[in-house]
Amino acid sequence: MNEAAPRLEKPLLVYDGTCGFCKRWIERWKRAVLDGADFAPSQEVAARFPSIPPSAFAEAVHLIEPDGTVTRGAEAVFRLLALTPGRRPWLAAYQSVPGFRAVSEAFYRVVAGHRPFFDRATTLLWGEHVVPPGEALTCRLYLVLLAVVFGVAFVTLGVQLPGLVGSGGILPVSETLRSIASDPRLGSSRFWLMPTLCWISSSDVALTALWVAGVGFSVLLALGIAPVACLIALWALYLSLAAVCREFLWFQWDGLLLEAAFLAMFLAPLALRATRSRDIPSRLAVWSTRWLLFRLLLASAAVKLTSGDPSWRDLTALRYHWETQPLPTWIAWYLHQLPLGFQRAATGMTFLVEGLVPFLIFAPRRARFLAAGIIVGHQILIALTGNYGFFNLLTIVLCVPLLDDGVWPRRQRSEGTRAHGAWPAWVRNPVLGSVFLLSLVPLLAALGAPLRWLGPLPYAYQRVTPLRTVNQYGLFAVMTKERPEIQVEGSLDGVTWKPYAFPFKPGDPGRRPGFVAPYQPRLDWQMWFAALSDFRNEFWFLRFCDRLLHNAAPVIQLLSANPFPGAPPKYLRAVVYRYEFTDAATRRATGAWWRREARGLYAPVLTLEQGRVALAPLELQP
Repeated sequence: MNEAAPRLEKPLLVYDGTCGFCKRWIERWKRAVLDGADFAPSQEVAARFPSIPPSAFAEAVHLIEPDGTVTRGAEAVFRLLALTPGRRPWLAAYQSVPGFRAVSEAFYRVVAGHRPFFDRATTLLWGEHVVPPGEALTCRLYLVLLAVVFGVAFVTLGVQLPGLVGSGGILPVSETLRSIASDPRLGSSRFWLMPTLCWISSSDVALTALWVAGVGFSVLLALGIAPVACLIALWALYLSLAAVCREFLWFQWDGLLLEAAFLAMFLAPLALRATRSRDIPSRLAVWSTRWLLFRLLLASAAVKLTSGDPSWRDLTALRYHWETQPLPTWIAWYLHQLPLGFQRAATGMTFLVEGLVPFLIFAPRRARFLAAGIIVGHQILIALTGNYGFFNLLTIVLCVPLLDDGVWPRRQRSEGTRAHGAWPAWVRNPVLGSVFLLSLVPLLAALGAPLRWLGPLPYAYQRVTPLRTVNQYGLFAVMTKERPEIQVEGSLDGVTWKPYAFPFKPGDPGRRPGFVAPYQPRLDWQMWFAALSDFRNEFWFLRFCDRLLHNAAPVIQLLSANPFPGAPPKYLRAVVYRYEFTDAATRRATGAWWRREARGLYAPVLTLEQGRVALAPLELQP
């Protein structure tokens, strides 16, 4: 810059004022840097800088800094964006990453030389909102819907707690905590390994108080009252129940709900009421929530490929899935009847949705909206064919942060450019940064990548595992090819056996598979897993049998009927059947949805000795 050039108080970006494409992106950059720089069209200020030819202004943007430094093109853009702390890595990459400078400048020249084309592309990918419309209203809706999921989770679990982990349940909390506390090797570390408020009290009243409080905080969160405090409470309450419920609450969506709640703490405003339009959410928190959805989907695709299961690789997995999934619906029966070509196409679509669509989460807004629509559609299809508790609902809710306030009616949009009522950056950024780094461990594990690349992160990940706040995802890595089902039967004399009926898992072949989600019958689900395992590996199953031999009312209430309403049975056995969907002709002729074939006993005949479950006499064993 020559001596006649004016003195500047702030960096000045000069652009071609006749270019509509340029003006649209200038408005976006203005929003990014706020008052950190000035902007002016070259047609107005070119004469003030005679050392720069007018033709140069027409070819590229120029950034003129107060010290006289002039840069143009991609470097000028990166220097401008570096005025915003979160965008400084772009300039660092431009200056130090080999090849990044050349690629950036080449791309800038292509764009500058074809501005009409890229203007149309901008409209296609961003719509009318090249300037980000913000996510305040969107995040408020997300928190309301997350509160709904929490309410569903607490209510549907609360009605089952007495039979699962109550004092008369299958795995009483008091016994679990007593066993851990009696281990002298643990000491005070037991509170970290079993993070639960039940250490204060493990009574049935305390369990009821936990889930009822969870419902209460869900309502408060939905109303926007003290959202951060509500989310902390919901996370602590659900973690407390998840820890003591053991196998019954170790599903991936239980961990997903806890992780979503933890991230939402930094998305919600630190305010007593979250209804003000100026409560602009942290961009880092928004991206952290999107990253969670990305990990969930990509890991689900990755584990299917890395497991080595040939049915995923030859695209026949869904041929088995409809009838072997834990709790299918009647729609799954119809899909099972369709030809192999459909099954392969549907399996391929699963890989597309889980393996490729997630990358659109980081694409421009309209591509991101498309990803949200595809993911939601896929989750609806899953929900129509199987009962997965609140998993599908929660995944759909996680798609909400992929939107922005530009999708809502104009009168409802929020205004603002800075986060108000948010966590201070010195708290938020290290925490969310640590969660991101830890999340690389399960993600790379799902992808089959060596974890040694991550240095000490795998050890740190193992240390925080009890908190279930950074989790490993990936459903149905290995497809179950057959469907064994356990039928539990009791007898008073060892000769006549009566079956216990479960409310939702397959039993009577003539009973139509139904819809039960978002309620998740935890015992029915565990029976599906038990049938795929050896009974000696399922401690909870022996405890379940013990409770039936005692006619324990809380456990009986988890079933649909008690064949021994007066006195409990003297003997108990578990028979394994192989279940298959019938074909259309069989169902028309008999009305049966299932056919089954007996496979023998799942476990030896059991009885009570001195009040505890034991093997029945040898003459009763097969």
